[in-house]
Amino acid sequence: MRTEGLEKAGLMGIRLRPRYLKDVSKVDLQTTIQGEQISVPICIAPTGFHCLAWPDGEMSTARAARAAGVCYITSTYASCSLEDIVAAAPEGLRWYQLYVQPNRQLNKQLIQKVESLGFKALVITVDVPKIGNRRYNVTDLKKSLLLKNLGSPEKGNSVPYLQMTPIDSAICWDDLSWFQSLTRLPIILKGILTKEDAELAVKHNVQGIIVSNHGGRQLNDVPASIDALMEVVAAVKGKIEVYVDGGVRTGNDVLKALALGAKCIFLGRPILWGLAYKGEHGVEEVLNILKNEFHTSMTLTGCRSVAEINRDLIQFSRL
Repeated sequence: MRTEGLEKAGLMGIRLRPRYLKDVSKVDLQTTIQGEQISVPICIAPTGFHCLAWPDGEMSTARAARAAGVCYITSTYASCSLEDIVAAAPEGLRWYQLYVQPNRQLNKQLIQKVESLGFKALVITVDVPKIGNRRYNVTDLKKSLLLKNLGSPEKGNSVPYLQMTPIDSAICWDDLSWFQSLTRLPIILKGILTKEDAELAVKHNVQGIIVSNHGGRQLNDVPASIDALMEVVAAVKGKIEVYVDGGVRTGNDVLKALALGAKCIFLGRPILWGLAYKGEHGVEEVLNILKNEFHTSMTLTGCRSVAEINRDLIQFSRL
């Protein structure tokens, strides 16, 4: 079974252990990530080129996240400028995802810009030292498609995606201190799948990990995110926050991920489906569906707050 199928199988292999005769007349879905309150532990993962799904692109996504009271991670490969994304939802909670560029000065400029624009965390993607084998993606993107934040100021910061520089394949653990010297923002590493790398993340003083296998689009045949989550959570020993993306489609899935130690889950593909369906209102619908399902899942398992969700709620199927 390939990675995408493993995500579904991994979540389906987890069973819930409900507790009854508890007062669940009031259920609180709120939690915090990196000290910032969110309405529900269901947030938006970084994905690129939102203009392919809806004309307003990432501006619509940002507005939907603000309306839902959740965090939106803006991608390096956004099709809208960072300034336009911020202007679309000034009060929204935003993190910025960085694909590290070989040009150190460009990385520095991007990091300083997002901090000045009010982004609250820097998410460094670590699982792309090279673009994976994506034989079905070769002809997917228009040649005229622009990346609005990777060009020179003289050219309005835009660059055709075909001209974008490769991702830096030389970045290593020792480089994290350089990024930390540039910003006061918490640094989150996205793409960690093993206890060894999780332990190194703690050692290098990052503030969080997003357990992610890039949807199997980078390296296929890696573990499902939900399976890697258990290994990573055990390795960090509560010293930093751990989040997860990949395969979450229902409120029960959210509950299972939190029971295994995730502080919050991030959605990728479902957000793009909602965006393509009805713009920001479609994204809001996706988030509301999962929020309502999660509320029901918490109620039916006897959880009155996110803090009450723990490992006792789950068991692993013997089938």
